[in-house]
Amino acid sequence: MEISVALSSGVTGGVALESWPCRYAFNRRHSGAPSTRKFLFRKKSYSKKLTGRRLMSKMADSDVKAATSDSIAGKMIFEPILEDGVFRFDCSANDRDAEYPSLSFINRNNTDVPIMSNKVPLFIPSFERLLGRQIVKLELPVGTSFYGTGEVSGQLERTGKRVFAWNTDAWGYGPETTSLYQSHPWVLAVLPNGEALGILADTTKRCEIDLRIECKIQFIAPPSFPVITFGPFPSPSAVLISLSHAIGTVFMPPKWSLGYHQCRWSYDSEERVLEIARKFRENDIPCDVIWMDIDYMDGFRCFTFNKERFPDPKSLVKDLHHIGFKAIWMLDPGIKYEEGYFVYDSGSKHDAWIQKADGMCFVGDVWPGPCVFPDFTQSKVRAWWANLVKDLISNGVDGIWNDMNEPAIFKAVTKTMPESNVHRGDNELGGCQSHAHYHNVYGMLMARSTYEGMELADPSKRPFVLTRAGFIGSQRYAATWTGDNLSNWEHLHMSIPMILQLGLSGQPLAGPDIGGFAGNATPKLFGRWMGFGAMLPFCRGHSETGTINHEPWSFGEECEEVCRLALKRRYRLIPHIYTLFYMAHTRGTAVAAPAFFADPKDPNLRTLENCFLLGPLLVYASTMPDLGSDKLLPVLPKGIWLSFDFDDSHPDLPALYLQGGYIIPLGPPLQHVGESNPSDDLTLIVALDEHGKAKGILFEDDGDGYGFTKGEYLLTHYVVELESSVVTVRISETEGLWKRPNRRLHVQLLIGDGAMLHMWGIDGEVLQIEMPSEIEASKLISSSKEHRRLRLENIKLIPNVEDVSGHKGGELSGTPTMLESGDWSLKIVPWIGGRIISMVHLPSGRQWLHSRVEINGYEEYSGMEYRSAGCSEEYNVIQRDLEHAGEEEFLLLEGDIGGGLILQRQITIPKDNPKVFQVESCILAHNVGAGSGGFSRLVCLRVHPTFSLLHPTESFIAFTSIDGSKQEVWPESGEQLYEGNLLPNGEWMLIDKCLGFGLINRFNVSDVYKCLIHWGTGTVNLELWSEERPVSKESPLRISHQYEVREI
Repeated sequence: MEISVALSSGVTGGVALESWPCRYAFNRRHSGAPSTRKFLFRKKSYSKKLTGRRLMSKMADSDVKAATSDSIAGKMIFEPILEDGVFRFDCSANDRDAEYPSLSFINRNNTDVPIMSNKVPLFIPSFERLLGRQIVKLELPVGTSFYGTGEVSGQLERTGKRVFAWNTDAWGYGPETTSLYQSHPWVLAVLPNGEALGILADTTKRCEIDLRIECKIQFIAPPSFPVITFGPFPSPSAVLISLSHAIGTVFMPPKWSLGYHQCRWSYDSEERVLEIARKFRENDIPCDVIWMDIDYMDGFRCFTFNKERFPDPKSLVKDLHHIGFKAIWMLDPGIKYEEGYFVYDSGSKHDAWIQKADGMCFVGDVWPGPCVFPDFTQSKVRAWWANLVKDLISNGVDGIWNDMNEPAIFKAVTKTMPESNVHRGDNELGGCQSHAHYHNVYGMLMARSTYEGMELADPSKRPFVLTRAGFIGSQRYAATWTGDNLSNWEHLHMSIPMILQLGLSGQPLAGPDIGGFAGNATPKLFGRWMGFGAMLPFCRGHSETGTINHEPWSFGEECEEVCRLALKRRYRLIPHIYTLFYMAHTRGTAVAAPAFFADPKDPNLRTLENCFLLGPLLVYASTMPDLGSDKLLPVLPKGIWLSFDFDDSHPDLPALYLQGGYIIPLGPPLQHVGESNPSDDLTLIVALDEHGKAKGILFEDDGDGYGFTKGEYLLTHYVVELESSVVTVRISETEGLWKRPNRRLHVQLLIGDGAMLHMWGIDGEVLQIEMPSEIEASKLISSSKEHRRLRLENIKLIPNVEDVSGHKGGELSGTPTMLESGDWSLKIVPWIGGRIISMVHLPSGRQWLHSRVEINGYEEYSGMEYRSAGCSEEYNVIQRDLEHAGEEEFLLLEGDIGGGLILQRQITIPKDNPKVFQVESCILAHNVGAGSGGFSRLVCLRVHPTFSLLHPTESFIAFTSIDGSKQEVWPESGEQLYEGNLLPNGEWMLIDKCLGFGLINRFNVSDVYKCLIHWGTGTVNLELWSEERPVSKESPLRISHQYEVREI
């Protein structure tokens, strides 16, 4: 059911109505009588009284003009808000008064109340209203680099990319996937001179962020929405600080949450959970948290425990606490639709559920089966949920994991609930609106409700919530992770820029599933991932059911040792990481930042993706399987950068560099954070700058609770200075009410190539170190280099085993074959089905097909049965010609499908028509026995591509049949089979109306006997079937077809 609204004809450039009833529009795709129930969809108006603002509005409104008969365009009007350098832009004064409340700003009045300022923006966006969309454009100087855009896969520098901010369950996503689990309609632009500008499209609706044209930003979303700019400010860090004043800072995490977390889908019993926990302690591998996935529940019912496998959760948590572990448990939004289930009954009494447009309760399938979903846009529902969380915490729950909260819905083409569903939201959030309005903030509001429930349960503890779905501002309530990634080197590499992009979008507490969620990690992949994953802000290993075990000891003793070393590094660094989070919480600074933060003017740093900064600490990893960190030739920012380690150098651990002029604090390599004591030895690692000076800070408190907000903490500023040949270490100032613990202080002064001078003393006293002579320093450096060389020679390297067989996903770590020429970039995996797992149309940036390695994608069968022979066998590459001097690029594959038959496939990007790629497939009789007369069994060549739908409700198949009839096939039509005169007459097209592009599939009609369309969850299959018959050497089965993208 679609909702349409009647707008006042007297309003220009926006909607100034206080409210309007929704009407119901029916078209050819829907049937049935409309409901008599109506919802009041509200918009709020705000009074704006500053004369200066009105003057600017009038001046800017005069620039608005009609671009065409059905569109308007012009420069946006602006006003200063929040603080100096921050501006709000709107299409018109009427739009400004009619726009929805901001759900990204922590104080919504800050977007509406102008401030007095003499500054004017350096860059003013233009806008166009066209076909029901608001298009905002901003052009920046040549040499500008783009970052941010939230949770996105692919490259760090975003020029050339397009993102759709629409929270999507994106299992097994790839580098070209354009919608993931979270939405951050935000771009951080670094200008050529190193200054930076932030741009926020302040809308909760589906928003396209188009950065495909160099130095140009384009936001496209339903009207009307404001754009907020931050800066230009002197540095990217200054932009993030200003952004945090708008959207809030990250919640202050409990210190234990910065340790290592071990998770799996699922540790399915109390016995297994305790077995895993004890194994960590036995193997001397640090860990703080064990996670319980969905199988701890009774039939996937939230707020319940399986009585057989988790009969006594309180006792389990008590046992975990005894050996230093916390326990985190999952909660999904889908509540089983079942009378007698206490959560469903209670929610129904509170009228808590999201409704359909007809006023009935929406029911959608998730893990428990039919489910209803809380409407977190209502304060009464958030309070109801918070009280359920409060009761759950009484079982000893230490943290909560919100999953599936995009919200994900099974058996739905869109992967989520209908956009016409209705949320009866609080007025302060925007009132009663459709799901299209609130979809992107659903996960954030669920995380907020969960966070508030944990606060209710124990106000003396800081909540820890992890959420999969989120919106810009979610960091106020929850940490996040990068969702269901894959166990392969591509995802290992992407995990660094993905975490950095989240940090550049205001969410610093993030990490990937170390080792990869889907598929089997190999020993080297897992060890390398843990090596740098242990340095990321949120550090958790997680894997899916059906894969091999992914604990640190699961891959042999060599990998286990790398994991042990990596995690001991992390625990040494927790005082530094905790200090970074205190600064992020109180000031809005980054925790993990790209290398260019050290020198934003240096263009050579802007695309570095295998390194990151933790304050002044540069972590440099190798993300290539055959190159260890010891062989890297790092690109370093200007200035002094001194390498060091913990006598633990290893090719699978990242190299560490400390920036000259800084100090970082370290603690002992504990088994868990709870072992720490204020009287533990404190270590300071020092790197002097060119002036012989250094500075650093250490934040200390109880590690939990809110005493730090009342002064119950100690913030120490250490300074180091070289005068003559003496280095002096002292405290320059302190903050907080805490007294300094009585502890030893160990100063390690770096002098180059890992060499360091050591000095012990008492923290709080002045320490002095005598600098060695140049000859003595040279000897120390030479000795350090030799010691490192010997260590690297004698360590046991992780075996180079890249094939883990016998379990689901064993082949994920192989390297796909690339074909890239003309308009197309293709990835093919010969070793399992010869399938195409990625089809990217380069001019549009659209990834039409993306799949995991072992299923879906483009595959072919040799029979009418789904997944018959041909889709999983190993194919051999018979011939591959790379593009040289304008020659065409093609790949020829063959797979043995049994019975003397070969399935052969040639994939070609033609030289004379690079806009298409061609697939020639055939089933050949290779060695059919004479007893059969030279003929094979009955076979059918079935081409089975699974295309990805970015906009399922706006996508359809169009073609003209052989008989001349026009066909449009939409997702709600289900599966459709066409044959005879209804067959497409040589081509059919998958059209995405939102993008304005269509994927044409042309084929030889004489080859094809049937065409099948099957709509899946966020996918569609466009199948071509040959006739079914035996084949001989003289009579193979063939299908020849090609793909091309056309602008509609």
